[in-house]
Amino acid sequence: MQRLARRHQVDQLALTPRAANTLEETPQSLVVGPASEVLSRNWQPNGVLLIVGAIGAVTRLIAPLLIGKDKDPAVIVLDAHGKHVVPLLGGHQAGAEQLAMELAAELGGHAVLTGDANSQNRLALDSFGKGWGWRRSGSRENWNQLMLTQAQGGKLLLLQHSGATFWQTTAAAQDVFDANANADQARPAELTIGPQSSMSCSWHPASLWIGIGCERDTSLSLLERAVAAALAEAGLAPEAVAGLASIDRKADETALLALAQAKDWPVRFFNADALAEVDVPTPSAVVAKAMGTSSVAEAAALLAASNKSTLLLTKQIHHAQNAEHGATTIAISEANQPFAPQRGELHLIGSGPGDLAFLTHDARAALARSAIWVGYDLYLDLLEPLRRPDQARLDGQLTRERDRCLKALELAQQGARVALISSGDSGIYGMAGLALELWLTQPPSDRPQFQVHPGLSALQLAAAKVGAPLMHDFCSVSLSDRLTPWSKIETRLKSAASGDFVVALYNPRSQERDWQLTRAIELLLEHRAPSTPVVVARQLGRAQEDIQLHTLQTLPVKEIDMLTIVLIGNSSSRLQDNHVVTPRGYPGAELA
Repeated sequence: MQRLARRHQVDQLALTPRAANTLEETPQSLVVGPASEVLSRNWQPNGVLLIVGAIGAVTRLIAPLLIGKDKDPAVIVLDAHGKHVVPLLGGHQAGAEQLAMELAAELGGHAVLTGDANSQNRLALDSFGKGWGWRRSGSRENWNQLMLTQAQGGKLLLLQHSGATFWQTTAAAQDVFDANANADQARPAELTIGPQSSMSCSWHPASLWIGIGCERDTSLSLLERAVAAALAEAGLAPEAVAGLASIDRKADETALLALAQAKDWPVRFFNADALAEVDVPTPSAVVAKAMGTSSVAEAAALLAASNKSTLLLTKQIHHAQNAEHGATTIAISEANQPFAPQRGELHLIGSGPGDLAFLTHDARAALARSAIWVGYDLYLDLLEPLRRPDQARLDGQLTRERDRCLKALELAQQGARVALISSGDSGIYGMAGLALELWLTQPPSDRPQFQVHPGLSALQLAAAKVGAPLMHDFCSVSLSDRLTPWSKIETRLKSAASGDFVVALYNPRSQERDWQLTRAIELLLEHRAPSTPVVVARQLGRAQEDIQLHTLQTLPVKEIDMLTIVLIGNSSSRLQDNHVVTPRGYPGAELA
């Protein structure tokens, strides 16, 4: 638990008095008390309780606290070593199963999942939308019936109006829905995905923007009532709201800011000039005289949702009632793409050289958390044994790194949990740098969570396979001049050679670039002996792995390709008994 707390996966630690007595020092932040009291105080909807103990004991402790599916927290039980992680309560609705898989990956343990959807590799219809940043609506009875129909093998009718459709390509989504769903107009849909309010089970991508104009010091209760009435009149779900929009003169309007904070909706403000350029159905000369634009609510709603948006509700005017004061206008538009960056996550994952044994626990946990994996197909293929039937995969071309980064960022801004995958370490010739640059170009309010998960680099594995060639100062140089001018690469090679660094060469030779490696060897030979040991490691961590030891003089250049990494020793490196070692110090130096 302390390990999870250090990683900010646990907010508070608690022990029973007996367990606390075994500690030499009791941290001030530690809660000490009887288990039943601690659980009772923290029993709340959307909460998560991680309990180390026996399943039977935990079951008896929580039994008196149970309220219902929509009010109970997620309860996860772990053994003392974290080897078994059991989602005991709130598997779907409270997210216990998903969290159990992430914790098991993080701890190097095993998630014990006994839920029907998971054990049968079926899509958990009542929870899968969370991974895409959607919100849910519908009665408990309808959702229970939906899950029962799915479990019995019945074909369901799906209508999706908005949001990413990649989830439909997953193995778990196959054979669940009627292939002629959209053609059957007489039959009501059992599951809808879109902004409309529905009596059926619904997932709602955040695609609605609510434009608001209001008098100064308008009451919060009036704004709340007006927004609710506007959504109801248009037949739209509150769960589908992406945010609010208004004129910049209302950026300090207390009630407007309070509404946004209470609903966790971002607010976009536009100046009068920008609003005045938007064509709206109901312009007002009175508003134009007072605000410098003939529309606030309609124009702001359309601008916030982009120029390609659709106005679903023209402005509605609402006046104060009872003790309220002020007046407000409300309009609603629908964007082509959802917008919920506050829910989205972009995980940069280094998959290691290839063998899953070299994948870090941190990377495994991020992969388990993500709803969609984005990457070059070769790297995704290597990770395929870890992909669950409910996780989508988006393959990209080898040289289209920017396109992959943009797509991953776009999905995360929509609210999805996205894994953007590189081989090795994503921060070493991987996707992390480009993805971060693109992320930084976004306004802070538009940035999803961004996290880099380290991986094992090819140079580390290559070194480990042959001994200890990196024991002294070393550097890495990519010979690919696709993104770096060759003149700059040559300057770096000369510096590495004259500085007597051990050198790791990435992207050493391709069919189109067949001369650069020869030139690199020539530059290195100007400063070190032809007998300098060289490690040629190809397809590291994969079934075709091949490692050869050569010298600068005997290096078989024509046998090297883009799946190879080349390690070149310094003046002190030596090859002995099929091992390469670079001493920590130069001749005459002594280690303490």
